[in-house]
Amino acid sequence: MASKNAKHEKLIIAEIGSVHDGSFGNACKLIEIASKCGANAVKFQTHIAESETLIDAPMPPYFSGEPRYEYFKRTSFTIEQWRGLLESCKANNVLFVSSPFSLEAVDLLENVGISIYKIPSGENTNIPLLEKIAKTAKPVLLSSGMSNWKELDNAVKVLSHGEHVVIMQCSSTYPCPPEKVGLNVLGEMNSRYGLSVGFSDHTIGMAAGFAAAALGAVVIEKHFTFSRYMYGSDAANSMEPDDFASYCHGVKEIWTMLGNPVDKNDLTSYKEMKNIFEKSVVAAMPISAGTKIEFRHLAFKKPGNGISASEYTSIVGRLTKKAVLKDHLFKWNDFT
Repeated sequence: MASKNAKHEKLIIAEIGSVHDGSFGNACKLIEIASKCGANAVKFQTHIAESETLIDAPMPPYFSGEPRYEYFKRTSFTIEQWRGLLESCKANNVLFVSSPFSLEAVDLLENVGISIYKIPSGENTNIPLLEKIAKTAKPVLLSSGMSNWKELDNAVKVLSHGEHVVIMQCSSTYPCPPEKVGLNVLGEMNSRYGLSVGFSDHTIGMAAGFAAAALGAVVIEKHFTFSRYMYGSDAANSMEPDDFASYCHGVKEIWTMLGNPVDKNDLTSYKEMKNIFEKSVVAAMPISAGTKIEFRHLAFKKPGNGISASEYTSIVGRLTKKAVLKDHLFKWNDFT
């Protein structure tokens, strides 16, 4: 999957979102555990309730625990806490990524010192937000879950610093069933925009992320939690640490495979194995000197250090120079 952004750093992002439920301590611990599991980036959501939502805005169908405005208000962090999260990311050697949901959230994140933005698909039609992020000239992960092609075309056009953009296939269904994953869209996005592609995995299992990595996704994002029994909007559809560690390991193995193409004509490393497992041409019976070799005179046995069984037709019809016993391993100088 060629693109002008093919050298973009490969990332596995632990999507912490708001699963911390407003606890700074939980957020820091999630960063630490995500790093130990193998993530090389963590992603938060930066909500400023009064800047992004009306008080009576509806709640999503997958979480009705409390009104959205109150939820965002209760779980938000101060700018000092955001700076603390950035420092925690640095201490745990993971990149700090966040999704701003308002113009004011962009200002906050710029003040904090964010290095990568994630644009959630619900913001793709919020052109003022995209324009503000584009002006920062920082790398952007552009989600696509709720957007059609026309909306994505407009978003990509606004984010004109294209060499810094990775467009992410996702399906805004929680949890996402296999038939809604849309792996086909990865190739369509790359062909349409010439950008590197990523995958935001909203499935419960591992298969979708592995498949996306194999199909060329250079960024894989997965919701992450201490426990799926935690309260909040994301925990029930997130992955717990043990599984997430296996997930990270699998994605990285796939990227290693893709990054190390095998030359099927280079058999250097198989020389010993070929000798052990392949078959050579041997005498099927005692054969007298001067015998004209017929197929019935031949058998094919290990090891493979004689005349290869693949070359038996070059022996048929030739004369033996000397008598040989059954199971004699033929060499070319056995024939005239």
